Amino acid sequence: MQWQTFSVEQQDKVALVRFNRADKANALNQAMWLELQAVMEWADAEPTVRAVVLAGQGRHFCSGIDLAMLMGIQSEIADDCEGRKREKLRRLILQLQDTVSSLEHCRKPVVAAIHGACLGGGLDIALAADFRFAAADAVFGVREVDIGMVADVGTLQRLPGVVGQGMAREMALTGRDVGAEEALAIRLVNRLLPDADSVLAAALETARLMAGKSPLAVRGSKEMLNYARDHSVADSLNHVATWNAAMLLSEDIQQAGMAMMTRQTATFRD
Repeated sequence: MQWQTFSVEQQDKVALVRFNRADKANALNQAMWLELQAVMEWADAEPTVRAVVLAGQGRHFCSGIDLAMLMGIQSEIADDCEGRKREKLRRLILQLQDTVSSLEHCRKPVVAAIHGACLGGGLDIALAADFRFAAADAVFGVREVDIGMVADVGTLQRLPGVVGQGMAREMALTGRDVGAEEALAIRLVNRLLPDADSVLAAALETARLMAGKSPLAVRGSKEMLNYARDHSVADSLNHVATWNAAMLLSEDIQQAGMAMMTRQTATFRD
């Protein structure tokens, strides 16, 4: 498929998705917001894709929302009625939230391979990935406070669960940059690599490892982890019991069992 603001390359069972506005530091314009959700929906629906790596072309992962888009919102929501104008703005914010959440809604695991700037909306998107690897030059920041607004598409909701309340509040209220080593120390990223090439290679290797597992088990595990994050232990246990009652008697578990018995590598169909 052809995309205006993304490059998408399928390497066997792994989709490598890259922000493709390198000349603009991969700033998020309107087309990119729309296409990101479409790309994630494609990856979710495509049976031959089992894992996704999200990275950036050029010097940066993503520098946040394009200021031209931000400045154009007033004309986009213009209306003589103040109430209708506010309703349009709320609808726009909800649409942007849906774009970020599309990484979570994708049933396949998404790994963010981050180098350079990961700021504002870029951090929103990275936090919606299942986990993150970073290059030594990566810089993270909740920049919305610096432009006089509250971050509204996911960082304030997801960041505390990743790094804890104290660090999340410090980042959100100061807007200060967090370098790669500090990001590793506070568990914002899982792994630190020397440069952009090595972080991409590590993300692809991990994605291929996940792609070799049972697709049903991987998709189910992601759903259970997302559900458990947002629900009580009791509700989550009930949910996984219902899932396994429906999915446990699959051909995948038979293939995995046979492979273990014969000391061979299991092969699962899409």
